[in-house]
Amino acid sequence: QPAVRGILARLRDSFQDRLFVRTSHGMVPTQRALDLAVPVRRVLSEVETLLRPPGFDPASANLTLDVAATDYALQAVVVPFIGALSRHCPGVRLSVHPLDHDAVHGQLERGEIAWAFLTPDSTPPDLHARALFDETYVCAMRAEHPDARGESLALDRFCELRHALVSYTGKRFWGVTDEALARIGLSRHVALSVTSFLVLVDVLRTTDLIAVAPRRLMEGVAGLRVVSPPVAVPGFTKSVAWHERTHHAPAQRWLRNLLFETC
Repeated sequence: QPAVRGILARLRDSFQDRLFVRTSHGMVPTQRALDLAVPVRRVLSEVETLLRPPGFDPASANLTLDVAATDYALQAVVVPFIGALSRHCPGVRLSVHPLDHDAVHGQLERGEIAWAFLTPDSTPPDLHARALFDETYVCAMRAEHPDARGESLALDRFCELRHALVSYTGKRFWGVTDEALARIGLSRHVALSVTSFLVLVDVLRTTDLIAVAPRRLMEGVAGLRVVSPPVAVPGFTKSVAWHERTHHAPAQRWLRNLLFETC
């Protein structure tokens, strides 16, 4: 009762009205209190709505999801994900931005993108992240290549052939395969460096160049044959990273779970 009396005293001062008066039948509201009842009830209802966690209805959602991806992630992650979006969230649009490792943290922080497809070793430590899958490498060549008959290439033949690789700067002729060969005192001849895995497929289809490339991009591609590399080439983990600012947003949580299921 003392606490209620204190609150009532402050309300009386604010509204310049006694609000409740004592009668023979107990405390009854004044006319001012009765007039306040409807708007107060409305305000309390609006406050309750604000405090209630918002829901997310995928079928009726209408929003744009901005993500940053390399062309590898575009094909290995975004392509299957957009299919799942079409089935579950037809009103959600997906906008894919080029991945810039130097700018990605700021883009996530400012809300310019919601997700970035990275690897664990390239993910800033203060971001939320989750692994999507582990990738391995295969040796790919055109189906009619003279060396496409066996299940693998001999190591010496592998080193003799002309290779293509993907370098996102377009200036490197050295990659994880060369590091693996260097550890056993060998080297290969890299004749072509391109900036895109997508163009690499056309190069392999139309030339006798071979390439060590991610399995998810090469297996099942018409006109290509894949075999196991004759040297152990370490794979990598593809992950998705996001900022704390979107971590608890219901729409983002639902869409991330769809991404996890898809991958």
